[in-house]
Amino acid sequence: MNPYILAILLFGLGLGTTITFASSHWLLAWMGLEMNTLAIIPLMAQHHHPRAVEATTKYFLTQATAAAMLLFASVTNAWLSGQWDIQQMTHPLPTTIITLALALKIGLAPVHAWLPEVLQGLDLTVGLILSTWQKLAPFALILQINPTNSTILIILGLTSTLIGGWGGLNQTQLRKILAYSSIAHLGWMILVLQFSPSLTLLTLLTYFVMTFSTFLVFKLNKATTINTLATSWTKAPILTSLTPLILLSLGGLPPLTGFMPKWLILQELAKQDLALTATVAALSALLSLYFYLRLSHAMTLTMSPNNLSGTTPWRLSSSQSTLPLAISTAMAICLLPLAPAATALLTP
Repeated sequence: MNPYILAILLFGLGLGTTITFASSHWLLAWMGLEMNTLAIIPLMAQHHHPRAVEATTKYFLTQATAAAMLLFASVTNAWLSGQWDIQQMTHPLPTTIITLALALKIGLAPVHAWLPEVLQGLDLTVGLILSTWQKLAPFALILQINPTNSTILIILGLTSTLIGGWGGLNQTQLRKILAYSSIAHLGWMILVLQFSPSLTLLTLLTYFVMTFSTFLVFKLNKATTINTLATSWTKAPILTSLTPLILLSLGGLPPLTGFMPKWLILQELAKQDLALTATVAALSALLSLYFYLRLSHAMTLTMSPNNLSGTTPWRLSSSQSTLPLAISTAMAICLLPLAPAATALLTP
């Protein structure tokens, strides 16, 4: 892609998110979300592969539906309450419709079906943007409207953690596994949103760091299926021995970074007398942990056959910059000791 066009599209992505962040009016927020969607579509379809075009079409249709729902709900809110202010959502009907529209935008279950399909059709770089940056603007809106209907948030959160765990069990494609991992993590964030919005933000940031690291590892190994991971030992032995730690951090095992948000969320849910919800969420984390362990097993405990035709591509060094990978990997593994500082920041 022409670098000037790429720069304009990335600028459009950034601008769309910033407009949504900065807006207090529903129309402006909607405009930012639309800019975001329209800026990423050429990036998704840039390879002109039928699979990429199909993924782009699916993405466009779901995002357009969500944006139309959002616009409809904000107009309804203006009609019922006479104001367009995002933080003054008083009526339950538009608040619920907007919550569902934003759930569709970020891919929460039960409106998640587009996310694995879309992510599977993209290359890893655009998939990374879709899994991280594209979640920011809708999340900013969810945090601002602070939905009053607690039942719908808990249902969205629990179904997302369960479907995110179950859906990834039988997958062999890495991008689909990462999509289901994304759904499960978003479920955890939505569960605790009404009790501690700052904890949701902390979970989102740790999820970004771990996902960024995982995508960069797969990109460096040019891996798209579990079987391709088995050949990564000969390419980058040190990275291959660190990758299971990143994956287990995504699964939320101590003493890794990913344990911190899960621990704090379960603690918060227990404080709110939601012991059953916390138990179901913790058990659903075990489902996710299983497929992270599958990936770790494929990378470190499986040796691929070394026939001559297979050896050559392993020796080609990657042109990818390794500094972002090194920083994100260190953060994905080592940030748990900062948990006391995080809890101090979270307590009002």
